[in-house]
Amino acid sequence: MAFVQFSKVSLAFGDRDILKDVSVNLATGSKVALTGANGAGKSTLIKIMAGLQTPDSGERIVQKDTRIAYLPQSGLTHHGSTLLEEADKAFQFGYDLQKEIDDLGEKLKTSGDNSSQTSFLVERHAELLAKLEDSGWYRRQAQAESVLLGLGFSREDFTKRTEEFSGGWQMRIALAKALMQNPDILLLDEPTNYLDIEARNWLEVFLKNYKGGFLLVSHDRYFLDVTINEVYELFGGDLKSYPGNFSHYEKVREVELATLMAEYEKQQEEIHHLEDFINRFGYKATKAAQAQERQKMLDKLLANKIEIPESLKKIHFKFPPAPHSGNIVLRMSEIKKSYDGTRNVLDNLELLVEKGERLVVAGHNGAGKSTLLRIIAGVDKDFSGNIELGSGVSIGYFSQDNAETICGSESVLEHIENIAPLELIPKVRDMLGAFLFRGDDVNKSLDVLSGGEKTRVALLTLLLRPVNLLILDEPTNHLDMHSKDVLLNAIKDFGGTAIFVSHDRGFIGDLATRVLELTPGKFRNFKGDYEYYMQRLADEEAGVVGDYNSGTVNGAAKSNAGGTSKNASTSQQTSSQNSSPVSKNSSASDSTSKSAGALSWEEQKKLEAEKRKKEKEVARLEAEIAKVEEELSSLQNKMSDPQVYSNGEKAKAVQTEITQKEKQLEELNDAWVMAAEELA
Repeated sequence: MAFVQFSKVSLAFGDRDILKDVSVNLATGSKVALTGANGAGKSTLIKIMAGLQTPDSGERIVQKDTRIAYLPQSGLTHHGSTLLEEADKAFQFGYDLQKEIDDLGEKLKTSGDNSSQTSFLVERHAELLAKLEDSGWYRRQAQAESVLLGLGFSREDFTKRTEEFSGGWQMRIALAKALMQNPDILLLDEPTNYLDIEARNWLEVFLKNYKGGFLLVSHDRYFLDVTINEVYELFGGDLKSYPGNFSHYEKVREVELATLMAEYEKQQEEIHHLEDFINRFGYKATKAAQAQERQKMLDKLLANKIEIPESLKKIHFKFPPAPHSGNIVLRMSEIKKSYDGTRNVLDNLELLVEKGERLVVAGHNGAGKSTLLRIIAGVDKDFSGNIELGSGVSIGYFSQDNAETICGSESVLEHIENIAPLELIPKVRDMLGAFLFRGDDVNKSLDVLSGGEKTRVALLTLLLRPVNLLILDEPTNHLDMHSKDVLLNAIKDFGGTAIFVSHDRGFIGDLATRVLELTPGKFRNFKGDYEYYMQRLADEEAGVVGDYNSGTVNGAAKSNAGGTSKNASTSQQTSSQNSSPVSKNSSASDSTSKSAGALSWEEQKKLEAEKRKKEKEVARLEAEIAKVEEELSSLQNKMSDPQVYSNGEKAKAVQTEITQKEKQLEELNDAWVMAAEELA
């Protein structure tokens, strides 16, 4: 069995551990997703697996004759050949095998009567022929065409020079070549970044049927759920494996992270109490020894400080509410758009959008999705037909192109603070963190931002402005899963209307309430969510015909105003039941776990009550200490009053009170120390 194996691999950048004694075994049949926060080291780990980067320590073992193909996130370009000629380079392994087979054939002709040598040559010759067959060599032309077409290239592109393709299509060429190599191990770093939804669907099927092993990074939940059966999480330099699909991993990890958060909060509380004690008594000679001891305890805690992943740091804020608008937000009729004067991309398109709808525009590349969004936004005025915005409608438009207008010498933080509503100013750093600007990144000048960073700034800038019609063209590009969740919730909560294009199946499924499908020169309106739309496409393949504009199927009306048909609803329920991991024997185990949970709940309830009691006692003592300190300060001020210190009796009385207050304060401080230690 082919495999690539790590054993206790470590790598550090300066004083930061990227990998700490990581062990991995990736073999034929492995279907693995690699996940972790941005900057955790996922790309670095993949490069080490591919043999492109050397770790500081540890061992990398690759089974003999194991072939590995690696696709980086970006940066690959091709030139000097046609698309088909470039694709043929993926089969170099086969060309090398064929040459070795031919050389063996020549040796067999001259091997003579040396039976041992002849036997060896014959066995080797047969072995190489079998390997060549398995590599897909004899089907290479058909395989090349299948992969290229599946990834969105047309037959007209086959003879096109590779240097004529844009950056995104260059990466598709690179992905196609990696897949066509049919390697034992595929290493794919964000392969879906440059794919539309049709190409992603094709890649899903390819990977599900792939006989070799693969490890991939992706921020598309749906894509991961249908392709992988194991998740590796890289966190704090450690790598941990979770069997199951990505959704199952998230559920298990949620429980683990809840425990981690509880430990984190407990540790933060201990740190607070220790710092409080040190600050309060560090200067007192009678408490110096105790303060030094607590400083040692604090240093130990800080050395083993629990770090919380960004995805666990929930961001609670709402974008400005949508201004009021009429119920009819947009009306379009007889819309025609042509680029070459002969072929209409949009032909007599009719569209009515009502307040609160979240309309996704679906269709293949070149169908006119972005064109339609530009027309609605008023950016493209070269069309015929009528477009009418409803009463009070204000538009916010986002596209990859308008992100390039983000420029200037001000920092990202200054830029967002300048446009954020006053009530959101305290949340600006959290918002920037949600859009992947963390730490010193917020101080970057707008002029030095990368294309992806400018895209994120443009998106956040748009969402901070009070509009009621959002037009979003690929808003999830350059966002990780956590950032997508923030964006998704923001759009759902803002209360206006949204028209969007996305290639992220999970994002569409969670957001869309209606689907407009575009094909060149045609359109169809599906009055239901994305699940309903996909069900209708499946029904079409099965020969079921429906009225999409009215939302009926064979004359049967939709089951509810939300637009989901009874068939679609039933399909969702069936799918949910079939995908449930609960076994037939789960009832007994559920009962047992509930019983155990009840006991732990009672214990937890008692502990929580005791904790609240101690917290109240600490708070009471702190309030009492503050009161006595204030009284003591007042008495000490009296001693500087001439009317007091010049009168012996008055001075003696005040000094007696001061002594009493100092004793009372010391007793209170001792009581506070004991209470705080019990609480910690």
